[in-house]
Amino acid sequence: MCDVAVLELFIDDTKLEEFKNKRVLEVGSKYVNGSVRPLIEKFFSPKEYIGVDVESGKFVDLILPAEKLLGYFGPESFDVLIATELLEHVMDWRLVVNNMKMIVKRKGHIYITTRSKGFLYHGFPYDFWRYEVDDIGRIFMDFEIITLKKDHLSPGVFFKARKPENYVPADLSDIPLYSMVLGRRVRDIPSVKNMPFTRTLTIRLLHSKAGSLMPRALLVRLERLCLC
Repeated sequence: MCDVAVLELFIDDTKLEEFKNKRVLEVGSKYVNGSVRPLIEKFFSPKEYIGVDVESGKFVDLILPAEKLLGYFGPESFDVLIATELLEHVMDWRLVVNNMKMIVKRKGHIYITTRSKGFLYHGFPYDFWRYEVDDIGRIFMDFEIITLKKDHLSPGVFFKARKPENYVPADLSDIPLYSMVLGRRVRDIPSVKNMPFTRTLTIRLLHSKAGSLMPRALLVRLERLCLC
């Protein structure tokens, strides 16, 4: 998923040598309101471009959850990793971020765009987190940050970084984020598996096709009632 501002990031902040003849992985690659893939493939000539997502669709080459990236591809498999508008939708963001960091080669690059507090609820099919500039800075303190800025069109963060030669993973366990479900900054959201049966059913309803027809405000309120 991307918009005009996301495309501007890749036009303004990318360099040919970062992509030319390199392996590129896009996580959350399904075409929703645009994609950076045609731009990169046409003008930056990567050796290989693989798109993964949790469901099939345009620009999805492999159905694979972000939580399983490292196990499937192995460490340091790609020169560039791209994730546009993905991180707010994964419940275990620490696992996903660590997977992303590990599969990028040393001196390789990560491009990320995500949403901040103030951006409306948008479940595809879930919407868990909001990230601020400072949050992304802390989460990627173990990378060489090149670009870290606010989206100038809507609440969000744009980020580009390089994996250092002497990479050592940072401890992310104490970093809280703003939860769209709970309406406050927390370290973790309770797992659905640990909830009473009625709460589990309610959450599954919220994220079903029937739930998608409910007003956004009602969705958020019901999720908070289920998980508080």
